[in-house]
Amino acid sequence: MMIARIHVTLKASVLDPQGSAVTKSLHALGYDEVTDVRIGKYLEIKIDTTDKAVAEERITEMCEKLLANTVIEKYEFVLMEA
Repeated sequence: MMIARIHVTLKASVLDPQGSAVTKSLHALGYDEVTDVRIGKYLEIKIDTTDKAVAEERITEMCEKLLANTVIEKYEFVLMEA
């Protein structure tokens, strides 16, 4: 069994209104050193295989088809044995 830890975030060219709101709120709280916040998603998926190549292929398919909107989002993942 393997676990995929997936991060999905907006591409740099896409505006992030939630991130902007958090940045402004942090500034209002006195955290002026914060220059930018990007909001994203974190997912963990357990996949029933021990073959890393198969797991990479399947997780990539899942990200491309469902988990990320690849027009505006990018994704990256790390695989590890459970």
